[in-house]
Amino acid sequence: MKKVMVVGSGGSGKSTLSVWLADELHLPVYHLDRLYWKPNWVKTEKQAWVALQHSLCEETAWIIDGNYQSTLDIRLAACDTVIFLDVNRLSCIYRALKRSLISRNRHDLAEGCNERVDFGFLKFLWYYPRKSKPLLMEKLADLDHEKTLIIATSAADALQRVRQQQHGS
Repeated sequence: MKKVMVVGSGGSGKSTLSVWLADELHLPVYHLDRLYWKPNWVKTEKQAWVALQHSLCEETAWIIDGNYQSTLDIRLAACDTVIFLDVNRLSCIYRALKRSLISRNRHDLAEGCNERVDFGFLKFLWYYPRKSKPLLMEKLADLDHEKTLIIATSAADALQRVRQQQHGS
């Protein structure tokens, strides 16, 4: 397990799991939200974003946390493990709202991007199971059989399953 992707809905625990995995596996972690967004929520230009994905994937080991459908195929081709946090939407919405009230500056967001939960984001979370998840599941169904796929219902469940795999249980 040297190149690990962590995907799932907003509020599913991707960043939390990624930090846990980085500690457990001694791998660098890259939070895509931190890399994509510039101060004041300015997006990275598409060409630069694609180039960055290729650059990250060329590294020998990593954990990459985030979805970003437009560059998902790049990471899927390069990874050896995909962890999909399949957390129910009400839990994701609750966590996103709680996070927005508690932590203004997150380690997984770029400088100058304070946590925000607006109607558009809540709508994205609500429709994730119907819109984004099926697209992701199609991609995962076509995943090379040499790659490891872990579908977990929580970050703790995913970490436990990674530990089991690492120790051959």
